[in-house]
This record gives sequence, structure tokens and C-alpha cells, in this order.
Amino acid sequence: MAQPIEIYKFMDVNRIIDIVSDNKKDALKELSKVIGTSDMISDETLFLKKIYEREELMSTGIGYSIAVPHIRDASIKDFVIALGRKAEGLDYESIDNKPVKLIFMIGASETQDRDYIRLLSRLVLRLKNKTFMENLLAAASPEEIYTFIKDQN
Repeated sequence: MAQPIEIYKFMDVNRIIDIVSDNKKDALKELSKVIGTSDMISDETLFLKKIYEREELMSTGIGYSIAVPHIRDASIKDFVIALGRKAEGLDYESIDNKPVKLIFMIGASETQDRDYIRLLSRLVLRLKNKTFMENLLAAASPEEIYTFIKDQN
């Protein structure tokens, strides 16, 4: 049986931000700039374009005040995750029509099919836990968020 995917290993304190934007498109742009600092992403402009294309297919606002915009592309070397939070929430066209407070942006290589699904599943399972969500929203700093996610893995 495969080992569980440890979400924190694909994160970095510098890719955890409080979102300033008040709309979905600009929030995604903010997060793509942050995730684009990773050496796993070879083309930040292409990454954002693919994220926007993915959102046009169907919103990644999964309900529970969570969005998980995600893509797989040849320009991405390995998993990378950025996290943006907006305590008051923003309109994201979520399936439950509620504002989104946490956005986990994920990039993966085209070859990471099976692990990609495992990573998404593990993350969504964690995020559906109300206490987990509350702790992420209440954390005082990116370091505190990262440590909490690492400790909960």
C-alpha cells in the first residue's frame, strides 16, 4: 500500500498569503504570482493561463468556504501548493454559493496522475474537518499555518 501523501512537503511558508483581492480572478492572479516563485514552475504566465482555463470548465470552489484551483502541465516539475486566505471570504462561484475563505492552489506534472488524485483527496478530506478549517483561518502567521498543516499530516 502506498504511503500517505504529506501535503506540507509541497508547501512553503513563503507561498502562504492573506489575499488582498476582492474577486476570484484577481485572487487567482495573486496566488499564481506566489506559486510562481517555486522552482517547480517553469512558466508562471502559462500557469495562470491554465488555471483560468480550468476555472472556465468548472469552478474549483468545492463548498465549505474552500477552493482548490489545480492543474497538471508539462511546465510543472513536481507538486507545488500555495495557500491564500481571505477571512471575510470572496465570491468564487462555489458549488454551495458561499464565499471562499481558503484557496489551495496546486500545480502538478502531467505524469503525476495517481498521486495527483491522492493529493487532492487527502487535502479535501482535511479541509472538510471544521476544526482544521477554523485553525487555518485563526492562525496568526504563515509560519503558524505551515506548522499546523505539518503537525496534522
